[in-house]
Amino acid sequence: MEKTHKPKKVFVQGPISPEFVAKSIASHQSKTGIGAHAIFLGQIRADQKDTGTVTGIDYTAYEEMAEQAFHDIREAAFARFELTCLHIYHSLGLVPTGEISLFVFVSSPHRRAAFEASEYIVEEIKANVPIFGKELVGDAGHVWKENT
Repeated sequence: MEKTHKPKKVFVQGPISPEFVAKSIASHQSKTGIGAHAIFLGQIRADQKDTGTVTGIDYTAYEEMAEQAFHDIREAAFARFELTCLHIYHSLGLVPTGEISLFVFVSSPHRRAAFEASEYIVEEIKANVPIFGKELVGDAGHVWKENT
């Protein structure tokens, strides 16, 4: 019988701080069955658009649907890969360029599972979670972000 995991809150307001990432890593040092961590950090780029440079992304979501999608992705990853821990955090609200908006933290006894699970999770998030990003461009414009 496969274990099901308790749904976890994924959304944080604004950018995900480097201190939060470091604290998350440090909190896993006592879990001595872990042999590998894979971390994905999604950072906001200052892309060039026709109307100017991206200065940030304002994220919104259908939160209840998105939280369920995140939970489903977590459960699928636990079923597919040999994982010890799995944490996903995504920003809502304004995230300026250079800041982190997505933090995926995967722990496993072995590196291969951690690497493969991390890639799987990020691709599933991009394809299946109803999160919308409005790229703020130039002084007054915006462009709806495409998941690429």
